Amino acid sequence: MRNIDVFNGDADGIIALLQLRLAKPCDSQLITGVKRDIQLLERVLVKPGDRVTVLDISLQRNHDALVRMLEQGASVFYVDHHQSGSIPQHPNLVTRIDQVATQCTSTLMDSYLEGAFRTWAIAAAFGDNLTETALQLASQQGLSDAQIGQLRELGILLNYNGYGQHLDDLHIHPALLFRQLLNFRDPFELMMRSESIFTQLQRTYHEDMNKTQMIQPHYQSEYAALYQLPAERWSRRVSGVYSNELANSVVGRAHAVVTDNGDGTCTISVRAPVNNRQGADVICSQFPNGGGRSAAAGINQLPLADIGQFWQKLNQFYQSMAQSQTH
Repeated sequence: MRNIDVFNGDADGIIALLQLRLAKPCDSQLITGVKRDIQLLERVLVKPGDRVTVLDISLQRNHDALVRMLEQGASVFYVDHHQSGSIPQHPNLVTRIDQVATQCTSTLMDSYLEGAFRTWAIAAAFGDNLTETALQLASQQGLSDAQIGQLRELGILLNYNGYGQHLDDLHIHPALLFRQLLNFRDPFELMMRSESIFTQLQRTYHEDMNKTQMIQPHYQSEYAALYQLPAERWSRRVSGVYSNELANSVVGRAHAVVTDNGDGTCTISVRAPVNNRQGADVICSQFPNGGGRSAAAGINQLPLADIGQFWQKLNQFYQSMAQSQTH
């Protein structure tokens, strides 16, 4: 019998597993990837009696592989906040899935563990741009403004590390990052270390984000804006955190960040308006390789020639939504 931990390589996936393994340590095989590598269960080969934990990847996108593992005799614990589709009914499957826009996988894990490592969950919520949720949890913990600011920065940095087209784009492999974080029951202890992962990512994050300062919107309206980034490694690394930064700067507008893949296609990150976290998944699901959740979604590979068509759908959707809410 083996333990197999399958998790998204962003802040939410890593910290969800971190909380679980701090509470319930075990030796396990780690299966993860870049943020957009979400069909991870296809890689999992199980034997009867294996115990599989799946965190922060869409059940809808992994349904067939999940059914296969259950039929082969594995037991599965599945925690997520993305689109689930039809959830298999099986005695060996336990799920904690909630698609409400104010939850992420780490806050679901926080609830499951009854707040045992809540400061880590707060960092993950900030990393997933769930600022209000993070602040509510921080208030319950009685954290100071300075501590909240530290957790916000940590969440953003861990999320930043998950974005890339390939693992080579990342500064730290998500599995290695998880193993290093596992040494710290308290995130504040990590951030006090002068030469920690935190300080390393802090430096590279600012180097990459400084390159976005001159980027102007390619399309913009009252309802949405679209920004294009060049085919560079730094572009692929900042696409998610830059999308969150733009979303937080104009909370009533939807935002899309288009990153040139260098092969005639692009990757798109979409953020619904912060003050109305709906529809990002609806937009992206209309295109091949698209999906996500209502507040934040994306398209892995879209022909560059289709950007105009994508923009029209994005802008029209949020224009119609805004107009329907005013009547």
